[in-house]
Amino acid sequence: MEAVHQCNVHEAKTHLSRVLEQAVTGEEALIPKAEPAAKIAPLSPSVKRTGRGSLQGQIHIKDGFDDLPDDMTDAFGAR
Repeated sequence: MEAVHQCNVHEAKTHLSRVLEQAVTGEEALIPKAEPAAKIAPLSPSVKRTGRGSLQGQIHIKDGFDDLPDDMTDAFGAR
């Protein structure tokens, strides 16, 4: 992440497009009143999937994952 800069409410309102563009490039902006009141920051990148099987080989499920303990199986009446 890059630098954090402060801008007052007037600047944030007047130049919101610029402040948002800076957030897209990784820069955070603090908007104070008497003390920092808000922060504009970039969102975490989303997962981009290319289709079915795009996570193949990246997810591993341990053997026995689906097995419930006996007391849980009895509680749910699964026997």
